[in-house]
Amino acid sequence: MLAADWGKHLALDRRRSAHTVRAYVATAHRLIAFLGQHRGQAVDAALLAALEPADLRAFLAARRGDGIGNLSAARELSAVRGFLRHVAGDAPRLRGPRVKRGVPRPVAPADAVALAEEAAEDASLPWIAARDLAVLLLLYGSGLRVGEAVGLTGAVLPLGDAIRVTGKRGKTRIVPLLPRVREAIEDYLAQSPWGAARDMPLFRGARGGPLSADIVRRAVRGARGRLGLSGSATPHALRHSFATHLLGRGVDLRSLQELLGHASLSSTQVYTSVDAAHLMDVYRNAHPRA
Repeated sequence: MLAADWGKHLALDRRRSAHTVRAYVATAHRLIAFLGQHRGQAVDAALLAALEPADLRAFLAARRGDGIGNLSAARELSAVRGFLRHVAGDAPRLRGPRVKRGVPRPVAPADAVALAEEAAEDASLPWIAARDLAVLLLLYGSGLRVGEAVGLTGAVLPLGDAIRVTGKRGKTRIVPLLPRVREAIEDYLAQSPWGAARDMPLFRGARGGPLSADIVRRAVRGARGRLGLSGSATPHALRHSFATHLLGRGVDLRSLQELLGHASLSSTQVYTSVDAAHLMDVYRNAHPRA
């Protein structure tokens, strides 16, 4: 009951994604089950309010025993803290595991376009080919998350130089629409058998329902395998490419933050590391003494 109530709070009040809600509620259930054995008593709000740092350390140690790494442990602790704050008003202070922040690996411009075209080539029907090409070019050309792209509706029509996108936590932003991307979407719409009503999904699945993000990911996995690209070439990597290529052309971080829909500038600053990494690669490959 406590975990379910927290899930409703996350979904309705915090407007977290369904994926986040499922993951966080699962963590709450794991904590409750662990404490039931660890404390040998029923777990209620009073018990959760009386937890000590040692209890959380014991829980994390048990999760370590399940084989999770630093990143998963840090996420687990973050979810536990949120759950305890919701139920008990506070959470014991406990330093989380150190997590080395990874630098996103962008896809080269030519590879991004090739990935989109290859995914389209493997489609079963011409309209699905046009759809896959349009979605992947949209991820790369406008920096959308895959969930944002498949969540678009016919309300974005008619297409202009930009579209309004609803991102995480219901935050909306305006993103540019390149002529090449606009043409790809219009070509898909001209071939789609499902139309594009204002309140219906813009991108449809084979049977007319909303296009699943998993379908997009599956198409990219097949395409990158046939092209010989690394496993880092994912739909989300196309968003990274959008960001790093703009940053390399001189776009300031604040503007990039708005285009990506990041809540904080610190989320955007990781792309400065990407650009620096690229410069170091160029140096190492070109300098005779490197």
